[in-house]
Amino acid sequence: MSLDAYISLGQSGLRVSPFCLGTMTFGEDWGWGSSPDDSEAILTEYLERGGNFIDTANIYTNGHSEKIIGDYLSARAGLRDRIVLATKFFGNLDIGNPNGGGAGRKAIVKQCEESLRRLQTDYIDLYWLHNWDRGAPIEETLRAMDDLVTSGKVRYLGVSDLPAWKAAQAQTIAHFRGYAPAIALQVEYSLLARTVEGELIPMARELGLGVMPWGPLRGGKLSGKYTRANAGSQKSDRTGSSASLLANEYAILDVVNEVATEIGANTAAVALAWVHSRPGVASTLIGARRLDQLKASLDVIDVSLSSQQIARLDAVSRPVLNFPADNNRDLAPNLAFAGAMVDGIRTNAVPMLAGTTKRY
Repeated sequence: MSLDAYISLGQSGLRVSPFCLGTMTFGEDWGWGSSPDDSEAILTEYLERGGNFIDTANIYTNGHSEKIIGDYLSARAGLRDRIVLATKFFGNLDIGNPNGGGAGRKAIVKQCEESLRRLQTDYIDLYWLHNWDRGAPIEETLRAMDDLVTSGKVRYLGVSDLPAWKAAQAQTIAHFRGYAPAIALQVEYSLLARTVEGELIPMARELGLGVMPWGPLRGGKLSGKYTRANAGSQKSDRTGSSASLLANEYAILDVVNEVATEIGANTAAVALAWVHSRPGVASTLIGARRLDQLKASLDVIDVSLSSQQIARLDAVSRPVLNFPADNNRDLAPNLAFAGAMVDGIRTNAVPMLAGTTKRY
C-alpha cells in the first residue's frame, strides 16, 4: 500500500492517505521533539512519497507544532490546497483562563482563530474535538463546531478520545439537528492497547466514523527497541526514564517477532500492518522524531499479513473487554443463529439448546 492510494474518510468525500503524519513531535518545547529543520525534513519526506494528510493540535509543543507547519506551507505556494490539514481544539494554552480551553463556544471560537493564525491558513480541513469537556453541554459544542463549518473556517469535523456513549450521543444529535456530523474518530489502538474494540470501534462503524488509530507502536514498545534481553535498560525518548514491558506484553512481542521473521520484516512493520488491517480502521497515524524513523515507517507500509498470521496476533493479544462486549461478540450470535452460518461466520448451538427437538 502506498501513501497515494487514497481513501474516503468515514462517510465523507474527503480523500486522505491511508497513513497520516502525526506531528506531536514537531518542536523541542517539551524537551524531546524535533527541531524546526528536522520537522521540515520529515514533512518533505512524507509529502514527496505521496502523503497528503497531516495531523496536529493546538496544544502540541505549546502551539509550536502548528507554527512549524504554517511556516512550511507559507513558503511553498500552492501546497496548502493539495494537503488535508487537521488540527484539534481543547487544550488550554492560556494558564489561569477558564475559557482558554475546553469545548464551550467562547473557547472553541478562540482556539480556532489561534490555530488559523499559527497555521497561516484561512481554513482547517478536519477539526477535532480533542477530548470530552464534562462541563460544556454537548449541544453547545456541536453548534459551535457546526458554525465553524458554515463560516468556511472548517471543512470537516472529528472527535478524539471521547467515551463511546458520548461520541454516539454527539453524532446522533448532530444528525437529528442538521449539524455537520463527525466523519472520523481518533483513538489509541495497537496490539498492546485493544480495549477500544469493546465499544468505540463498533460505535464508529455503526455511525459512519472512520477510525484513526494513534499510538500504533504503543509509545515505542512495538518498535523493536524493547526486548527481553534489554529489559529495564532502555530509556524512553520522551521521559528519559528506563522502561520495560510487562510479562503479557513480552508474550505478544514474541509472536510479533516470529511473524516478522516469517515475512522478512521488522517488529514495527508487523505492528503497523496488524493495526491497519483491523475492521473500521481508515487512516493510521504515524509519527517520528527523526527523519530516519519516518523513513523506516514509510518503507514498511506495504507489508501485508496472512490471515493465519493475523489470527495468531489476535489470539495472543486478545483483550479483556468491559461487559457486554464479550457477551455480544461470543455468545449472542450462537443464541441468535444456533449453528447456522450467517454473514460468513459459523455459529454453534449453545449447550442448553444443542440436541433438543421439543418445542413448546
